[in-house]
Amino acid sequence: MSHTLRTIQEDGDAVVILDQTRLPHETAFVILRGLEDAAHAIRVMQVRGAPLIGATAAYGVALALQEGCGLDEALTTLGATRPTAVNLHWALARMRRILEKSAPAARRETAWNEARAIAGEDEVANAAIGQYGLPLLAEIATRKGGVNVMTHCNAGWLATVANGTALAPIYAAQAAGLDIHVWVSETRPRNQGHLTAWELGQAGIPHTLIADNAAGLLMMQGKVDCVIVGADRIAANGDTANKIGTYLKALAAREHGVPFYVAAPVSTIDFACPSGAHIPIEERAGAELGAAVAKLDTAVANPAFDVTPAGLISGVITEYGVHAPTSLASLTCAA
Repeated sequence: MSHTLRTIQEDGDAVVILDQTRLPHETAFVILRGLEDAAHAIRVMQVRGAPLIGATAAYGVALALQEGCGLDEALTTLGATRPTAVNLHWALARMRRILEKSAPAARRETAWNEARAIAGEDEVANAAIGQYGLPLLAEIATRKGGVNVMTHCNAGWLATVANGTALAPIYAAQAAGLDIHVWVSETRPRNQGHLTAWELGQAGIPHTLIADNAAGLLMMQGKVDCVIVGADRIAANGDTANKIGTYLKALAAREHGVPFYVAAPVSTIDFACPSGAHIPIEERAGAELGAAVAKLDTAVANPAFDVTPAGLISGVITEYGVHAPTSLASLTCAA
């Protein structure tokens, strides 16, 4: 499979998604026919990754109107699925703005067209992220003869409509002929790192899967040249929410002088959120920590995300270039 493959596609009056809960063991597709199908796909993480969640939500609105649901019902149902990924709420707000201006008789067609536009724009934006991130990797490869990148969670094409965010520069580096290797952390408790390993394997990019807790040691040993992660929400001051465990990697990177980059489209920047302290952190079921949890008489906490302060981030790679995390305000006109 190519990293340009779309993770969400139309099929007549339905939408087809790749069921990511069954990867990497099985490649299976799911047909979404209505509002509850789309909401369920987001809620149980059949689709995941902020950009793809946003695109799925947009299509969910189109499916809802097609089956006769009201706009408010669609927006409320989809908006309640997951709290942290801002692209979800960004896409729903955009759908509301467009549809409230549309004549009622034209709303269904307008919704489908806008969902297509959101998906298409994400594909283009992510390709641009790859091109802006490429020089960062090329500089290291030129200086060292190759480049070892560490990533966390899955921010490849599986987490977007196509191309990926954190993996986009890696795919661009492969296309440019750079000698590149990727350290892939497993990303407990849902092991999204396995999806990254699967993606990189499909693309023929050298990589090594590691336990999350091995990351600091590898940086201490000088085996990591830079870290690139995705984002689920970036606050206006540059603080970034990403999959739990990202903050620890950023701390280790700072201690050992390893550049730490966040790759995300501008739609992931929440300019209305002043800092990371205002980002809602999703708390998921304790059962995700493993079957043994049910046999233990103990409380379980399972926060799905953490927040990396802007001061630990070397740069934010967007479709408009590489930016200091404290200078994102210049991108408000592109949001």
